[in-house]
Formats: sequence, structure tokens, C-alpha cells
Amino acid sequence: MITKQQYVEYLISTPINYTCTNLAEHLDEVSHDVISDYLQRDKQTARHLWELVQGLIDDSSEAWLLLDDSVQDKRYSRSIEMVKLQYSGAVGGLVRGIGVVNLVHTNGESGEHYPIDFRVYAKETDGKTKNEHFQEMLLRAVVERQIQAKRVLFDSWYASWQNLKLVNRLGLLFYTTLKRNRLVSLNKENGYVHLDEIEWPKEQLENGIIVKLKKVPFKVKLFKIVATNGDIDWVITNDLDEAVVSQVAQEANDLRWQVEEFHRELKQLTGSAKCQCHNARSQRNHLACCYHAWLSLKVHAKALNKTIYRVRTDLFSDYLRAELRNPRIPAFQLV
Repeated sequence: MITKQQYVEYLISTPINYTCTNLAEHLDEVSHDVISDYLQRDKQTARHLWELVQGLIDDSSEAWLLLDDSVQDKRYSRSIEMVKLQYSGAVGGLVRGIGVVNLVHTNGESGEHYPIDFRVYAKETDGKTKNEHFQEMLLRAVVERQIQAKRVLFDSWYASWQNLKLVNRLGLLFYTTLKRNRLVSLNKENGYVHLDEIEWPKEQLENGIIVKLKKVPFKVKLFKIVATNGDIDWVITNDLDEAVVSQVAQEANDLRWQVEEFHRELKQLTGSAKCQCHNARSQRNHLACCYHAWLSLKVHAKALNKTIYRVRTDLFSDYLRAELRNPRIPAFQLV
């Protein structure tokens, strides 16, 4: 018999090996088969994550919802269910893996962020696209869970007209990027043009311009944000207030680093991509437990006023000190 608590604590405590075999070797009177059966039999979902995190978020109308996806890298796996070739931003290209769409809540600049929902991208199983997962999670957050955050941030992958209409219909303000080939209209006379065809006087660079997107029944404010290395982000928002200038749009867009930070921590500190079980249910349960493990580390780190990386490194400090005082394997020396 093994419990979820034991499995989560294993994910927190093991340094590199996240397999059922390794856990069985270190947990008294529990076999590999017992652990495998637990992962196949149990059903952990994102709802369990919400039950844990809902009392921790600093929710208000000034808070943000961040939506993005991540790929659990399984490039060397050939028989794990749900693994398929897909684009990974971390890799910068296609990789075999399991895709996950995440909804992260943040109170803004202070960086207090927590995942509040997630969906495994497995269209062959449930028929849902990433955009459909986006819409379901957003609706659940606003309608069912009554999240008070009024601003939503996502990248160009999710900037479809359907998603923009949904966010606007829910009374939320969005900030998102557009791909350079997106068509916008500055006025009826000139029709639609590509983003890089627009002229940008200094005043427009500062204040943005009001444009129309195809199939979007409301206007948006467009900003051209040029990085120091010359890279360009095309940022749009449905907040047409005059106070929303280029700096405001850039600061909003920069908040996306928080969801990227969460993706990196989940992979590096909980072994989210390291499960070797072939069964899809086992992979789903492992992932759900990884979110629980991350949350446990986050809460502990906050209580100690340390980084999440520091609290996990500290787990192995006592072992290292003991070995340095009295090494069980001393350095070989010639007599």
C-alpha cells in the first residue's frame, strides 16, 4: 500500500531518479508493482490542485491570470501513451513529449504566483485542442470559481479571434502578442495590412494605435515594442484607456516570465518529465502529484523566506556534511 502523500514526498526528496523502481528500493515493504498499480488505479486531477491552492492565492481585481503551455520532454520514449511530436519553446523546435496547458494566478509584480488549473493535451483521447483547453480553464476560473483577477496574459499561440472574444465577453482585459503575419486594419479606407507595413511615428510608439482585427467585433490597442537586441513584440490589449502606453504594455507582457519560471521549476524540482510508466493514467497521476510537490516546496520556501531552489538544495546539505566529516568511501591513497 502506498499513499499520495508518500509519492509526493518521494518526488520532493529524490535527487535525480523518479522511477517506481527507485521508490520501491527505498520504501520499506512496498514493491514496484504496488507503486505501479497505485499510479494506474488512482485518479488525481487538477481539481485536487485547486482544493490545495485556493486559500493561498492573493486574489483581487488587480491580479492576473497567465495561460501558457509546456512540453514534458520524452524524446527518448517510444512506448509511452500520449507522447507525440510537438513544438517546445524550451527546445526551440519539435520534440517528442506530453503537452500540458497551464493556468497560473499571480498578484503581479511581487511574483506571488500559483498554478490553479492545468490540462494534459491529448487530442487523440479527448478531441480537444489547446485553445479549447484555454477556453474551458478560463470559464471555470471566472464563472465557477469566481476568480476576481481582471487581467489575462497569454502569447500569440492563443490569440485567436475566438479566444479574444471570450476574454472580452467575460469582462476581462487581455494583453497578448501577435505573430508578425497577422493582419490588422487602421481604417476602412485602407483595409487590412501586415503588422510590419505600419509606420510608427514616435508618438504612436509611445501611445500605441487603435486597430481592428479580422473577426474581432471590437477594437484593440496595438504596440510595437522593440527590445535592445532589435527583437520586436507586437502587443495588443482591449484596454483602450489613454493611460495604457507602451511602458504599461511592456510591463504587462514581461509578467509572462512568471509562468515560464513555474514551468522550469516544475520540471527541474519535481521530475515532471521523468516518469517512465507507459500507461496514460499513470502519466496523468504522476503529473498531478508533481504539481502537489511543487506547491509543497513553494509553501515551505515562503515560510522560510528562501527560494524554492534553495529549500530543495538544503534537503541534501545534512547528508553532504556528514559525508565530509566521516566519508564512507575515503579517497584512495598509496601506502
